[in-house]
Amino acid sequence: MPRYYFDLRDDKGIAPDEEGLELSSPRAVQAEAAKSVADFARDAILSAPPSGGRQTMAIDVRDDKGPVMQVTFAFALETFTPRAPRRDH
Repeated sequence: MPRYYFDLRDDKGIAPDEEGLELSSPRAVQAEAAKSVADFARDAILSAPPSGGRQTMAIDVRDDKGPVMQVTFAFALETFTPRAPRRDH
């Protein structure tokens, strides 16, 4: 069974996957990439500063022969200041 590596890439750099996973099909690779990008995105959004601007991240999937797939995710976080209640007299 082939081994696939899921490298995390964002504006700060690349975190290479040193272990990889043995997966049986392209569909299994796609499912694992989707899970990885969802986890990566959740952590990035939770740690982003309010109104942190747009961020892009990717999961670069490779095997022993080279690149296989890339899943990219972009988000923008903007926090709005609550308005004071209106006083109608």
